Amino acid sequence: MTHAPASGPSAAAPDFPPIEGGMPVLSAGRHRNSRRGACFMEFASYLAGQRWSDHPSCTHPTLASLARLVNDLTSDSARHRLSPHIVSVVGLTGDDPRIPVILSALAAAAALPVASQTRQRALATALLRCDQLLDRWSGPDIDRARLRTRVAFLMTPGVEDWARNFLGEAALRVPVPLQLADDAILRTSVIGIADACVQDSDARLENLLVSAIDECALLLSTSEQAAAPVDREVLVDA
Repeated sequence: MTHAPASGPSAAAPDFPPIEGGMPVLSAGRHRNSRRGACFMEFASYLAGQRWSDHPSCTHPTLASLARLVNDLTSDSARHRLSPHIVSVVGLTGDDPRIPVILSALAAAAALPVASQTRQRALATALLRCDQLLDRWSGPDIDRARLRTRVAFLMTPGVEDWARNFLGEAALRVPVPLQLADDAILRTSVIGIADACVQDSDARLENLLVSAIDECALLLSTSEQAAAPVDREVLVDA
């Protein structure tokens, strides 16, 4: 497990043109090279001195997936606010099996109160399944995750009962293995926030990313206590 910050850009790093303040100009999507622009994780690969990529090894895959989604779904006028957080993801990587579950629950809890009803049901189902997966561990990290879930359900009356009924009926029809699809949960969560009828969706997306970075750093600092990996399969199907 490695989560020490990576060294500075190597000689092979792309020649990213400097701009005022030394911060990147972020844009949505994947870019072939720095001259065409950069997304959040592409610039992270540059800072880590790695090959230009939006899937660099310097960042945990679940955190990187969330960062790409937030980058792409933040409005063009607000995306520059994400720039100061890029350096924080460099070196945040490791094998802690709690990370996909806790970051998925974090994203779903952030989106649940503001997402559309259809997405709320999918997110509530995901939160309940994440909560079951969290039974594998204990400690302050798990307590924080469960508290976020409780608060999200309290802010969204009725949706928890719907999700419990749905899961109960589904289990009677076809037993479903307790598995995780963190990419699906993250995508549903970030789209739910971006499309929500709120005036601060960009700020909510940034806050979600910052919270995920902080949580990932805390988890990696205690990763020696982690248990067996979690199976990752389709989870959000409501």
